[in-house]
Amino acid sequence: MSVKIHRGRQAERSEATRKALVEVARRLFAKRGYADVGTEEIVRRAGVTRGALYHHFSGKEDLLHAVAEQVEEEVTRKSAEAALAHTDPWAQQRAGWEAFLDACLDPAVQRIILLDAPAVLGPKAWREIASKYGLALVQFGLQSLIEAGLIEEQPVDPLAHLVIGALSEAAVVIAQAEDTEAARDQMGAALERLMAGLRVDSGTPATRSVGRAAPRRPGRARG
Repeated sequence: MSVKIHRGRQAERSEATRKALVEVARRLFAKRGYADVGTEEIVRRAGVTRGALYHHFSGKEDLLHAVAEQVEEEVTRKSAEAALAHTDPWAQQRAGWEAFLDACLDPAVQRIILLDAPAVLGPKAWREIASKYGLALVQFGLQSLIEAGLIEEQPVDPLAHLVIGALSEAAVVIAQAEDTEAARDQMGAALERLMAGLRVDSGTPATRSVGRAAPRRPGRARG
């Protein structure tokens, strides 16, 4: 019995150490960027040894992968929660992608999963992280639209990958824009038109979600 208790406490300490490393790395990466943060500072601020870091992660890049997964999971969860606040299938999807685009305005999200992750981990690993958390949500949403008769019956997987690609590209455009608010509005309007084109009643003008201002015209002076 005592052996099981000992092992249980060891596992708890190990998980606490890993959690501390991820939390500290996330805070530092978000503030200064991956390139300007060293492992020495991470372990010092987390109150652990370098050996503990390398016990849980192969290195700083692996730690960034864990941080990116955590941020991506949170963004996906918030998108799902926004969607579930509605009962109409189309309103659910709109609320989900609007919440995702809003999340892309967060400087920490921009830095970690839209700038550093693709640059450091590579496009393949970055897409895998996005698909791991967002793909199932998009697939479920598209299937709901098909079952509601709002879009034509078709294979969901190919369409879901295309939608994920559009969302990912919109997110990068927002993160790299000089005016992120304007870029977010423009990407939201473009995505609205893209998705409206899938509707079997696409001739009906689509409405924007409540609470967002209409997209600004390119070149219009900001007051």
